[in-house]
Amino acid sequence: MPGGTGTSTIGVWRASLGEQAVVIKRLAVPGPHDPRELSDPRHFAYWRREADVATYGLLDHAPGVRLTPTAVEEDAEGITLTSEWVEDAANAGLFIVHALGRFAGADLAHVRWLARNQLRDRLARVESRGGWATLERTTVADVAHELWRRREAFLDELDALPQVAQHGDPTPANLPGRDGDLLVALDWACLGYGAAGADLGLYLLPAREEFEPLLDAYLLGLPEGVATRAEVTRAAQITAVYTALTRAEWALARVAGGEGALVSKFRHPAVAPHLRALQRQFAAIEALLG
Repeated sequence: MPGGTGTSTIGVWRASLGEQAVVIKRLAVPGPHDPRELSDPRHFAYWRREADVATYGLLDHAPGVRLTPTAVEEDAEGITLTSEWVEDAANAGLFIVHALGRFAGADLAHVRWLARNQLRDRLARVESRGGWATLERTTVADVAHELWRRREAFLDELDALPQVAQHGDPTPANLPGRDGDLLVALDWACLGYGAAGADLGLYLLPAREEFEPLLDAYLLGLPEGVATRAEVTRAAQITAVYTALTRAEWALARVAGGEGALVSKFRHPAVAPHLRALQRQFAAIEALLG
């Protein structure tokens, strides 16, 4: 199955135990030559966070969401996770972000292995690879250059906003199920804290709905007094813009070395979805750059 691309993820498989459909995921213990971030409990890429979520019980009564029952088997070489298969409930985006807003009110305490500074760490990874070099060859070069130059200021602004519980990777594939008024969510490998609205910003990229109704739904779920509409909007804009640019850079860089001009590859099936997601953030880009 898709989802086996993480540095510590060996693979993901659909299988059956008797008549029960399950998903099996295998994680590998980081080796001496793997990036040190995989062993950092606060980094979004921490290798064993998903297993810790399954066994710790931290989210057993979390508002807005429900985890799938997961068995965890650990050995010297890694961890095997076996979870119940979740049928796709075709959840509407408004239901999903409302649930994410409710989840933002969860009390995760100060567990040491919760992810923090996710966007900052992701941009640090991009910086180590040369920044958004491929985007500098496109029509968004000037905008990308200015946003990259000002990234620290925006990251500091994000850090100063109210910090709440966040899923960290709220893609439609990770949010497939529904149990009454609860969202059944998968892949909690990036669980941690982030600015109120950051999960909304991440969900905006693949969403079919427009920003304003999604913002309204998120705010309806968010507990009163946690963050203002302006604060949630700002967090969503910063997160969405920097994530969209980073994903567009990643997609373009993968095909840039092939034959033909870079512009001819904008319609490549591995690139076009990321460029469309970026185009949808132009209003947010204007808001950030004033």
